[in-house]
Amino acid sequence: MISVYRTIVSVFWLTDWNSRYWGKRDPRLNLPANSSLSVTLSQSDLRTHTTASCSPAYSPPDTLLLNAQPQPLSDARSQACLTSLRALRSALESSNHSLPPLSSYPLRLSSSNNFPTAAGLASSAAGFAALVRSIADLYHLPQTPTELSLIARQGSGSACRSLLGGYVAWDQGCLPDGTDSKARLVAPRSHWPEMRALILVVSAEKKGVSSTTGMQTTVQTSPMFQTRATQVVPKAMREMETAIQEKDFEKFAKVTMRE
Repeated sequence: MISVYRTIVSVFWLTDWNSRYWGKRDPRLNLPANSSLSVTLSQSDLRTHTTASCSPAYSPPDTLLLNAQPQPLSDARSQACLTSLRALRSALESSNHSLPPLSSYPLRLSSSNNFPTAAGLASSAAGFAALVRSIADLYHLPQTPTELSLIARQGSGSACRSLLGGYVAWDQGCLPDGTDSKARLVAPRSHWPEMRALILVVSAEKKGVSSTTGMQTTVQTSPMFQTRATQVVPKAMREMETAIQEKDFEKFAKVTMRE
């Protein structure tokens, strides 16, 4: 009998509160121009549900169904995530020859969102976080969510924050290889259980300009961009983290609305 290995994951959907991730210092590695912070919402409300399986019976290449529609996995960001995850699994297999060679099997991925996709609701962040988490579980990888955030970031920058629940920062980092640009838990959900988020979907249509295009346009054309990235955002991050630790909603709301 040929085995099929499968795992199922639901990942929290995130919403950017403060400070907003906008602009990249390295588009290839998805390294941000500034740090950012978000609140991760409950799976009972908005979520991405992803199934990952692999088998020697599957024919290459890897495939993905998104909301029951075939989607390509040949793009550089998807390949960066898959290559990194396979490398981690291959290292486990090399150190323990009793493990099945899952890293060599084609993948079958199926993902669905219960909220509009590509409409400005961070669907790519939730999607890549779910993809990375589901394959990591399929491969039985020992890496922590923060360590996996380095991989998810390569798919969608904000995906690194979606791997952690609660109030999550994405530290900008300064190393050229991006190994210090990863997610960091500011406070767990239980720290401020009274917090609520109201999401109003005014349109489910796909947005006309992608986030990546919008970011790069801002970097190239805005005379205020560098001031925001180097002065405004660091101050806002400090204020926001203090507001969360002190559960100061007035300060939290003011900084959020400024952003």
